[in-house]
Amino acid sequence: MSLQTRPLHPTLACEIDGLRLWEPLDPGTVAGLRQLWSNWGVLVFRRQALSEAELAAFCALFGPLERTVRSDWASPSVPEVTVLSNLKDGFGHPIGGLGDGELQWHSDQSYMVQPATGAALYALELPPEGGETFWVDLRAAYGTMPRRLRARVSGQRGIFDYTKRLAGYGRDSDQNISEEARAKTPPVTHALVRAHPETGDRSLYLDSTTTVGIDGMDPISGPALLEEVYAAATRDEFVYAHEWRVGDLVLWDNGFTMHRRTPFEPGARRLMKRMTLHLDPKHHVMPDGALAESGIGMPV
Repeated sequence: MSLQTRPLHPTLACEIDGLRLWEPLDPGTVAGLRQLWSNWGVLVFRRQALSEAELAAFCALFGPLERTVRSDWASPSVPEVTVLSNLKDGFGHPIGGLGDGELQWHSDQSYMVQPATGAALYALELPPEGGETFWVDLRAAYGTMPRRLRARVSGQRGIFDYTKRLAGYGRDSDQNISEEARAKTPPVTHALVRAHPETGDRSLYLDSTTTVGIDGMDPISGPALLEEVYAAATRDEFVYAHEWRVGDLVLWDNGFTMHRRTPFEPGARRLMKRMTLHLDPKHHVMPDGALAESGIGMPV
């Protein structure tokens, strides 16, 4: 079938109409969706009614699903589904993670050697206002950065440390992780500029919540260069703002985007289900991680 699409942003986001994702999709439709996702950083599907099993089955069409290191946020029925919510159970314990605070510009799993760059977020309950999600196109950002700044950042490797992100979470339950999860998330490095495998277009790879420096640069110069890059990369023209509706499913590619969330009233209910998956490296930008040599999140 021919997919019905509508651009939501000049380069970054596209809405797909007319699909019932709880029903089986024919191979031609799946191939078309895969091609769309290799071109756009964000795909939006409205008015979906999905069980956790149906959500997982749809996302698995694009690559192997992953169980994230935050097993404490996993759904008890489908462990590949992560619950993001400010709700609590009958004993007062949080249901899932990332309750109601603001989240700054970040890329999921940037703190891993091999991040699963595909992600999906499905909206079930939403606050009356706030909680919007913004994505930024780091391909467009790189293409319009001053030549001097491109030259300074090309060939450099950022140092990404999960402990920095943990410290920024608002709830104690979000900041605390198991020793097993801590062992899986030592400081790593990634190239700050990557090329798309099909087009060769270059993009930045950034995460303001985990980067602590640049490999081989001193602790003053590295963060200063990163701040200059963030300022150039997050200008409004590169950003798509998504106002959520119940039933929205949004897919995005962490390989060349960052995203952030605005805060909302803590007493308002918000319940989202997230998936993480490994996209095809032949059609998507892949970070090239390595363990940081010092192991402590700073250059040797």
